[in-house]
Amino acid sequence: MWIGPNTDIYTVTHPVNAVERRKYLAKVLPVTIGNDVWLCGKVTICPGVTIGNNVVVAAGSVVIRDVPDNIMVAGNPAKVVKKLDKE
Repeated sequence: MWIGPNTDIYTVTHPVNAVERRKYLAKVLPVTIGNDVWLCGKVTICPGVTIGNNVVVAAGSVVIRDVPDNIMVAGNPAKVVKKLDKE
C-alpha cells in the first residue's frame, strides 16, 4: 500500500441527532484497506469504508463509500472513473 502526503484515515464518527450528539456518543467504524492500494496525496477516507484490492484513489478524493477491487476513484465524493486491469 502507498499512502500519499496529507492523507487522513478516520475511524471515529458521531451521531447526527442533536440529542445523542450532546451525550458525546461517538462510535468507531473500522476502515479496511486491501492489497496493492495507492492513496494519492490529500485523500480522506471516512469511517466504515472498505477499499478493495488493486485500487487507486486520486489526489484530493474523499471516500465515503466502499470501493470494489480493480477500480480507480476520484472526486468529492469519490466516484469510479476507471476500471483497472487485475494484473
